[in-house]
Amino acid sequence: MLLFFIRHGDPIYSPDSLTPLGHRQAEALAGRLSLHGLDKLFVSSSRRARQTAEPTCRALRLQATVLDWCNEGHAWEEMTVINKEGYPCWAFLDSRMRQCFASEEMFLLGKRWYEHPAIQATTMKQGFERIQENADTFLESLGYRHTVNGYEAIRPNTERVALFAHQGFGLAFLSAVLDIPYPLFSLRFDMGHTGMTVIEFGAGEGLVIPRVLQLSNDSHIYKEGLETSYQNEILI
Repeated sequence: MLLFFIRHGDPIYSPDSLTPLGHRQAEALAGRLSLHGLDKLFVSSSRRARQTAEPTCRALRLQATVLDWCNEGHAWEEMTVINKEGYPCWAFLDSRMRQCFASEEMFLLGKRWYEHPAIQATTMKQGFERIQENADTFLESLGYRHTVNGYEAIRPNTERVALFAHQGFGLAFLSAVLDIPYPLFSLRFDMGHTGMTVIEFGAGEGLVIPRVLQLSNDSHIYKEGLETSYQNEILI
């Protein structure tokens, strides 16, 4: 199985929707995904994610399955901290929390990262556990049961499955899927608008270790002559 995790296009957060650029990015993405097709398509319940998926649904004549547990709003309530200015902020973007994430103590905790004193004062542990539980249920429904050291292929397959969702949620989701401690993953990796991350789950039986084949690929944007910029700030 190939799992495509796709962040939504350039957004307007209030009201929840895409900008004109975001719609163009979504159309470009549909062209890319149409090359080899998809078997199943899932999408967060947010409007910006659904608008990003719509061109692909039309092109491939697929019906999207809406997953509310992927909605960014839930992760925002659980995985944010109050920054020095007194406003909610993703933990991986907060300067003080980033130092904590990069500390030797955090590194040594590994998958028990939530035992760090700075984490215990937040709701991140509960939020991550919710995402982990739902991610495991989701992947098991697709044929791969999470185990201590990888996945058991209970229904090995070569399906191509896409999930359209968000950055903040996505970093926790990918951390959970790949068994990489959340502080280590969210501190070092990110994704751009309509960035396409591709994860391979083996089609054979037995233990499966998922492999990241591409991380936040945006070649579809380049092909259509759109700027390949991160958050509309850093040209790449």
